[in-house]
Amino acid sequence: MIEQLKIGKLRWFHIAVANDENINFLKDNFDFHPLDIEDCQSKVQRPKIDTYDDYRFMILHFPYFDKAFKFVKTKEVKIFWGRDYVITLGTHWVISSLFKKTKKDADIDVDELANTSDVLLYSILDSLIGESLKLFTLISDNLDHISREMFDKKAEKTIERISITRKNLILLNTAFKPQIRLFQKFESGVIKGFTPGLEDYWGNILDSYRKVWDSIEDYQELIQGFSQTFDSLQANKTNEIMKVLTVFSTILLPLTFITGLFGMNVDLPLGENPLGFTFLIAFMVTLIAVLLFYFKRRRWI
Repeated sequence: MIEQLKIGKLRWFHIAVANDENINFLKDNFDFHPLDIEDCQSKVQRPKIDTYDDYRFMILHFPYFDKAFKFVKTKEVKIFWGRDYVITLGTHWVISSLFKKTKKDADIDVDELANTSDVLLYSILDSLIGESLKLFTLISDNLDHISREMFDKKAEKTIERISITRKNLILLNTAFKPQIRLFQKFESGVIKGFTPGLEDYWGNILDSYRKVWDSIEDYQELIQGFSQTFDSLQANKTNEIMKVLTVFSTILLPLTFITGLFGMNVDLPLGENPLGFTFLIAFMVTLIAVLLFYFKRRRWI
């Protein structure tokens, strides 16, 4: 199903699924390059923009949070726009929501500039980036959990949170980095739309992308610091455990030797003495006390 909306002379077509019927609609009604049509049918493409005399074709990725798996995933959005039309392809709910809102407000009188394809494209992109920025609230909350849990005994939970956050930041990095270069071309005028004087609009989109990029870099540094701190804490805990085990081993070694020696079937001093066993126990207890005092004096425990 193709949703259609007309705003003055501007037409907006929204295609959720690129099935054969919808692809044939594009072929029959627009003179798009065959490779662009082919890209519409492919599910995974790198972000890019192709420019032609009478239209532009753009592929972008926008992340969303998958609550079931706790990971960030991306939805691909493909956009054709010409002088008097915009065609969006994709299942991103932000586009569907904006389409319904625009359709509801279509009868409201607006200035001529607002009824241009470039301004509509700006509104779509601004809404998509705004939704993407909400992800950083979730990542920030996750980092707060990590900072609190690091000093608890929930090592497995903390490791899981650190791993998930790192993976999400890597995916965000992969999604947004190539798109920044795209919109730098818009701001610099290397790529132009169909409405003059919109450099500030494209600059605003680029600023939003830079804000996202700065947040990604800040969070990557923060999670790296948390990871190193957590590793140090775990190493310190391991050292403490090994220290206790070493002390126990050191204490038990002479005791094991003494009990083994007196357990042999040979004549030994005090072997026949009725107080021999009592003396042996007292000696072993004294030895333990001396070793503990020595370890404490050396600050090993």
